[in-house]
Amino acid sequence: MQSDMTSQSDSETEPGELRSPMSLQRRCWKLSAVREQKEKDQAQLKQLLQETEQYLGISEQVTEALETLSGQLFEQELQMIQEKLTIALQEVLEQPLKLKAVAEWKRNAATVEFQIEREGNTEDIMRGQGGSVANILSVGLRMFALMTLDETEHRRVLVLDEQDCWLRPDLVPRLVKIIHEAGQALGFQIIMISHHDPVMFERYADTIFQFTPSPEGVKVERVETDRQQQESN
Repeated sequence: MQSDMTSQSDSETEPGELRSPMSLQRRCWKLSAVREQKEKDQAQLKQLLQETEQYLGISEQVTEALETLSGQLFEQELQMIQEKLTIALQEVLEQPLKLKAVAEWKRNAATVEFQIEREGNTEDIMRGQGGSVANILSVGLRMFALMTLDETEHRRVLVLDEQDCWLRPDLVPRLVKIIHEAGQALGFQIIMISHHDPVMFERYADTIFQFTPSPEGVKVERVETDRQQQESN
């Protein structure tokens, strides 16, 4: 009877209740390693929270500083545009015109209003010189816009469709000269469409094609300029 009772008592012992000292030691080591890792994670999290609180404390100042810097850089670029396009207006039209750009910068967005001044008096750009002022300015602004594009993704090609339509014939070569020099300086390929006589483009154009309507369709003829003839000779 006693032997049976002992056997029953041993069989009722739960698995894992009896552990060797070595297994308990390994268990303690594992728990200690887990605790150390948790303490490191807690310390890193605490440091991150502190850095976040510091950033939030100065975020408003950083935002204001970035807006100020962006505004200053924009003003510098706008000043350059004013100067270059004022020169273009004066060289083409031979008149004391000045381009004025009034900019307003708020929350990383800018609005610009362009004006033309003649001896202190403001003129409407769209009506100035029968539209020739607007045509000259639009060429310059499009060139500045192309300069901001990534050259690896966008080819620098500018197509000007009758950009000289409001100019007097004697002023057309001056506009062509400005466009030619700007295109060379900026590395642009420029295609200019015009109803004026091809002779006005001979001095600065690399290639001239003349399109002539006919009963058979449009006739395309390449016009050889005096400059090309001299170079070939």
